[in-house]
Amino acid sequence: MGQLDGRVALVTGGGRGIGRGISELLAAHGASVAVNYRRDADAAAETVATIRAAGGTASAYAASVDDADADRAMVDAVVADFGYIDLLVCNAGIASRGQSVADTDPAEMQRVVATHAFGAHHLSRLVLPSMRLRARGDIVMISSVATSHMGANGAPYNMGKAALEALARTLAKEERRHGIHVNTVAPGLVETDMGVRLARAMTGDADMHDLRGLDASSPFGRVCQPLDVANVVLWLCSDGAGYVTGQRIECDGGGPG
Repeated sequence: MGQLDGRVALVTGGGRGIGRGISELLAAHGASVAVNYRRDADAAAETVATIRAAGGTASAYAASVDDADADRAMVDAVVADFGYIDLLVCNAGIASRGQSVADTDPAEMQRVVATHAFGAHHLSRLVLPSMRLRARGDIVMISSVATSHMGANGAPYNMGKAALEALARTLAKEERRHGIHVNTVAPGLVETDMGVRLARAMTGDADMHDLRGLDASSPFGRVCQPLDVANVVLWLCSDGAGYVTGQRIECDGGGPG
């Protein structure tokens, strides 16, 4: 018996990186997983195939999370296929381009904030009717330690993640009476495609293909992996976190030494 048997999870951006780690771990513990993707259908299909090969249940669903109509169609399709959604992980995200506020294109601001904050709001609103009918619901927002530091040259990303966290704290208060837990996980640098791009920008090493070279200078002697973040999500959705809501957990090895 898995600790998530009978539960149905929708994981946005669930085909790659952190999202794939979350999708595969939730499925391994018994959840049926709806793997959302925006453009990379092949990655989503590979994640679904991996879950099914391990004996789990999963299907892929296309939607750009910042599109409210696409979100509604996706949620309707997942509920039609699985009966309900009682676990939502808002993981889909995009990076900003590293410009100062003075040099940021308004279209970039709109795109980044809409993906992180508006998309999570749309999806939370859409899953709540189904989730409120279940014995327990969980919504987990994947944020970033960026909101702890608010570094320069990242206003769209910082603002999008800050708004995401504001949504989580508000929603936790609104939905507690319905048995719904809402929490936030804030990773640091994680070894994903986005993490490698970020590290290239930070180090100036255009030939970097993974983050193994950063292991020695990282907490616990290794760079954070998607599974590290997924394990925090799993715990938040487990009976062990039955009295936990409205919380933000950083997953960054304790930060710089």
